[in-house]
Amino acid sequence: MGKSISSDSFLVQREAKDIYIFLSDFTNFSHLMPEQVQNWSATPDQCSFEIKGLATLGMRMIERLPFSKVVMEGEGKLPFDFKLSCHFEVEGETSTKVQLVMDADMNPFISMMAEKPMRDFINLLAARLKQVMES
Repeated sequence: MGKSISSDSFLVQREAKDIYIFLSDFTNFSHLMPEQVQNWSATPDQCSFEIKGLATLGMRMIERLPFSKVVMEGEGKLPFDFKLSCHFEVEGETSTKVQLVMDADMNPFISMMAEKPMRDFINLLAARLKQVMES
């Protein structure tokens, strides 16, 4: 993959097991999506959605490593291939350090246009994950 975009690492006041269970099932992701996402559809292993005014995207789970990592990849007719990894590690009895990483296979032109919106999206997902898991 060409470009790697990471969220800031953040601490979630939940056990790694709880975060793993939540992230291993796409049906939970509806709580994380921003308002520009429409027509959300999900099974535990796959999802599809529209980004308002842009495109329809799909993702599928490709790796679940209990209590430390969940990896998904783009699926369908996409402008570029990507993987989204959610890494987490135990920081204490009830706290977990989390980071989201998107690896995208983009040419330099697309990368120039897409990097900032993708970074904003990754950080938004991270913030919503923290909010949902701690509420």
